[in-house]
Amino acid sequence: MSSNEIRKKFLDFFKKKEHLIISSASLIPENDSTLLFVNSGMSPLVPYLSGEKCFKKNRLTNCQKCFRAEDIEEIGDGRHNTFFEMLGNWSLGDYFKKEQLNWLFEFLIEELKLDPQKIYQTIYLGNEQIKKDNNSIEFLKKIYSKYNIKALEGSETKGNGKIGPGIEIDFNKFRIFAYQDKNWWQRGESIGELGGPDSETFYDTGRKHDLKFGKYCHLNCDCGRFIEIGNSVFIQYKKIETGWQQLKNKNVDFGGGLERITMIVQKKDNVFETDLFKNLIKKLEELSGIKYQEAPKPFEIIVDHIKAIVFIMGDKKGIEPSNVDQGYIVRRLIRRIIRYGKQIGIEKKYWTKQMAEIAINDYLEIYPELKTNFNFIANNLEKEEDKFSKTLENGLKNLKLQIENCKLKNLKILSGEIAFDLFQTYGFPLELTEELAMEKKLKVDKEGFKKEFIKHQEISRAGAEKKFGGHGVSNSQLPTPNSQLPKLHTATHLLHSALRKILGDHVKQMGSNIIEERLRFDFFHFQKMTDEEIEKVEDLINQKIKENLSIKKEEMNLESALKSGALAFFKERYPEKVSVYSIGDFSKEICAGPHVEKTETLGHFKIIKEESSGAGVRRIKAILK
Repeated sequence: MSSNEIRKKFLDFFKKKEHLIISSASLIPENDSTLLFVNSGMSPLVPYLSGEKCFKKNRLTNCQKCFRAEDIEEIGDGRHNTFFEMLGNWSLGDYFKKEQLNWLFEFLIEELKLDPQKIYQTIYLGNEQIKKDNNSIEFLKKIYSKYNIKALEGSETKGNGKIGPGIEIDFNKFRIFAYQDKNWWQRGESIGELGGPDSETFYDTGRKHDLKFGKYCHLNCDCGRFIEIGNSVFIQYKKIETGWQQLKNKNVDFGGGLERITMIVQKKDNVFETDLFKNLIKKLEELSGIKYQEAPKPFEIIVDHIKAIVFIMGDKKGIEPSNVDQGYIVRRLIRRIIRYGKQIGIEKKYWTKQMAEIAINDYLEIYPELKTNFNFIANNLEKEEDKFSKTLENGLKNLKLQIENCKLKNLKILSGEIAFDLFQTYGFPLELTEELAMEKKLKVDKEGFKKEFIKHQEISRAGAEKKFGGHGVSNSQLPTPNSQLPKLHTATHLLHSALRKILGDHVKQMGSNIIEERLRFDFFHFQKMTDEEIEKVEDLINQKIKENLSIKKEEMNLESALKSGALAFFKERYPEKVSVYSIGDFSKEICAGPHVEKTETLGHFKIIKEESSGAGVRRIKAILK
């Protein structure tokens, strides 16, 4: 059974159970400043699960694109992926535990033909306030009995779930296990957040227990014998000041990783041996001249990361490599695969683009937007490969010398100054330096790196604040502006918003400089603007000027400002209290600069120059007539 068939079977199954099939949301979260990427099927549905918004149906299902940056270091164990697809189904105040658990087993056993003898389940143990999830235990026992299995409850784990109960377990006898820390889900700690017990589904791969993960194996053991293939979350509580309160409408949120389910269905030892990676592995063998089995870890890192890169850059919001936010993660992934490509002997130029093309073709029918964005992906990969390949070799030579020097001095730690120099001079992310040092049994002084980074920022900021930019500088620090400066400053906000509307949400401010004669605005964009795009931006701004929009200033804390949708691209510089300027409903930004009260006073906006200001950064100079 192919991965495409599994994906389709899941959606069709829940469609028959009266679920509405919804599209995958963008990988870039909408109105959620707490996440860089959508990392689960439920995160785009939080407003619906909390009751803030309503769907036309209260039963939903989909296959959601997900990315988890925290799993970057886990790639290579055969089970983890940074990018993955999450098969999901939800009940918004409709069915609950009984239906969910019955349907899940029905799908796994009757649709996917999995062996019920190899399926195990965990439930929530409970605590002082929330009782043990005995309902789920009773439902599960009845479900197992349908498949002629007597399911007994095994030992409980109150402490660290990774350690387990600390006793030998007879897995032929026991099927259901209660954990405390592993089977409670909550979105956050704030009052009003949702939470509830969950029931995780594991499959026995038959792998022998590895004693380095503890004397005894258990379902949450990291040895790899048992692999989690799904999690049914029962959202039945809301956080209040005194603890948790029962919700009137209880929800179900299920998520199951397509890659892991495919691995089990196709009877493979790890996710990278499935058809989801087959073509990428084959291409990488061709490029490197070696087989996957000869260098499994570099192969798995490269094919995982190239897929993640393609989906992040190929998303409708088109994130490109940069040194901030999502762009930083993309750059880190690209540089990591270039380094591992070199390690397995790839010499061909622009090989990353060839790998990207394979990934796009693999998902063409499911995610056609990837093909649409191929040029954007390919151009950025070429630029990054050019930029990093030039310095990688010299950086590696420098780091090798520094590591040898540490060994000669019997040092166990590479200094923060050296790590920062590798970052500033050769573009080595801290994580790459750590990885390379770890291979030589050295640690990196991360705190020292941070101090050097902050010192560098402060020097750069001191230089930037001599110019009139308005970001991160209080009004008392700014020179007294003449009448033209507030006009140009307001025009900069209009320009920023117009660029995002005409070119796309990937546009982000990289800097600005305002003098009496003109404004200068630097922003992320992947190519030279066309004459037509420039004209559209000018027309949109002049239209807003003619509408004579009011400029409103509000004082609020930073968290509230970000939640309100105000743009902010210099988060590390902002104080706790900030000013938010809104220009009608066209623009909303955190800013400390002076502004006019009405747009009509600006006159006529004209772009006089559009040019490159570095890799992936464009610069506009404009005037007001």
